[in-house]
Amino acid sequence: MADFDAALMDRALAEAARADFATSPNPMVGAVVARDGEVIAVGHHARAGMAHAEVVALEAAGAAARDADLYVTLEPCTVQGRTPPCVDAVIAAGPRRVIVAMTDPNPAVSGLGVAVLERAGIKVELGISAEAAARLNRFYLTFMRTGRPFVTAKFAASLDGRIATRTGESRWISSVEARELAHRLRYRHDAVLVGATTVAADNPALTVRLAGEQHRQPLRVVVDSTLRTPASAQLFAPGASPVLVATTAAASTERTAALEAAGAEILVLPAVRGRVDLGALLDILGQRQVLSVLAEGGAEVLGSLRDAHLIDSVVAILAPRIIGGTGAASAIAGAGAASLREATPLVDVEVEQAGGDLIVTGYCVR
Repeated sequence: MADFDAALMDRALAEAARADFATSPNPMVGAVVARDGEVIAVGHHARAGMAHAEVVALEAAGAAARDADLYVTLEPCTVQGRTPPCVDAVIAAGPRRVIVAMTDPNPAVSGLGVAVLERAGIKVELGISAEAAARLNRFYLTFMRTGRPFVTAKFAASLDGRIATRTGESRWISSVEARELAHRLRYRHDAVLVGATTVAADNPALTVRLAGEQHRQPLRVVVDSTLRTPASAQLFAPGASPVLVATTAAASTERTAALEAAGAEILVLPAVRGRVDLGALLDILGQRQVLSVLAEGGAEVLGSLRDAHLIDSVVAILAPRIIGGTGAASAIAGAGAASLREATPLVDVEVEQAGGDLIVTGYCVR
């Protein structure tokens, strides 16, 4: 490996990240064309249906790509989708080396892109910055490996873990800056999920609201085992993104008709101890190519997800205040761990500040 290879792959990863998760259901990919460590051109896949990163970078490099090095964060594709196979463009451009961070977990591609390039006489080097590339595309990788979306559990709580006072007051525990981060998280996920109790208590819109930007809006999912959600909820305001209400056979036909008239899609799922089977819900979302879900609560939904080992990462917004009270709701309910050994550990934990709040993120160990 040349001394500059890792640095140039980092540049390709930074290019990929510019897509900011808008490529779903495709992965985020970045590419760099370089010669002797000097960058000639860069590119990234901006959105599904648009040119892939390798094509963008190679077209920008033009004739200078021949006998140069191509750095790409994910194995070039071999299948015809909304765009032609990337391996064809790479072979036509004629680089001397293709440096790939990781193979594509898609079984229709995995290893084939590398094989096609090698058969064409192009040297392929694999594995530089593979861990960083996998973390960047954690939504896509989880979906490809499990068929289910990646689940991020997000909550805002006081330092003692309360999401509301004993009287139910919750607005606003977190700062303006932290709430802006929450909207950015919604933008990055394909769906946002809450329980019926949250809809009843907060009447949220669950939309992305970031000043001065055009946004894709997530699918809004409500877990409501008996269809308590009112048809007058803000969720059903005209012009917003679709609303999917997951329920059970316990829901009445009258409530089903009322919510369907309000614009909701009603999805009847099996029940586990009288509540919606969240695993079955994630299976359905995966079948619809939803790669990521932001679970915003409330406590019972997050608790059920934790108890079923369905949470992949956590974003905890901790406000510098103490609420206290045995009657105040905690961030995560459910059955919980019977022992510390059964608690869900987090790895790769990071802490940053937004306004006066601490933002703690980490990845769950299954």
